[in-house]
Amino acid sequence: MTDSPLLRVEGVWKTYHHHPVLRGVDLDVAKHEVVCLIGASGSGKSTLLRSINLLETIDDGAILLDGRDITDVEADPDEARKHIGMVFQSFNLFPHMSVLDNITLAPIKVHKRPRAQAVEEARELLARFGLDAKAGEYPDRLSGRPQQRVAIIRAMATRPSLLLLDEVTSALDPELVTDVLGIIRDLKQSGMTMVLATHEMGFARDISDTVCFLHDGILLERGAPEQIFTDPTEPRTREFLQRILESRRL
Repeated sequence: MTDSPLLRVEGVWKTYHHHPVLRGVDLDVAKHEVVCLIGASGSGKSTLLRSINLLETIDDGAILLDGRDITDVEADPDEARKHIGMVFQSFNLFPHMSVLDNITLAPIKVHKRPRAQAVEEARELLARFGLDAKAGEYPDRLSGRPQQRVAIIRAMATRPSLLLLDEVTSALDPELVTDVLGIIRDLKQSGMTMVLATHEMGFARDISDTVCFLHDGILLERGAPEQIFTDPTEPRTREFLQRILESRRL
């Protein structure tokens, strides 16, 4: 870990139709750190990730990536997104493009890499994830597990400094969840900086360096997974984890 965070979220507010969804959120993420966001549905986890990727315009506060304020009105959001990869729970693959074209689109169009280089790197990633035979397939011909793998590969193909993952197992059948979580573990071992929103509490406890509990748009508690999951200080955190325990998800 370094003293200077790769990502800094400072006092971020976001309101929808006069309803605050994020309320003064502060968050630092160091290089190579894995941060898991936990909390009930509607607590603000996805909105926070979308705000970091500039898919939402924040109402107040600032988001800094590698020391640069990417939410400044003069900042170029497309330039900022070159350094951020995001994987959505619904995959968001382009159905009219092959797997290979989905992966190489951003490296070629946004990062201006030569097509031959982008294709070579994409094929290397596909082989790494056991999908080299699927390069010419279209997403709707793949099941959920390879689609989610392709979505992760597409995010990695841009060589992001920061990877955001939004409930990436929620659209998968239970037997496929372990496979995708294994891929994320591999990314952690490779040193990828990640912020994940997840309902998989056991996984969050296992993979994260820091766990953040959000409640009603407030980052109510943060700490090491051992502390959050065994001795949380906030009553709301304890109540949330007790419900998880009762449902046998932790």
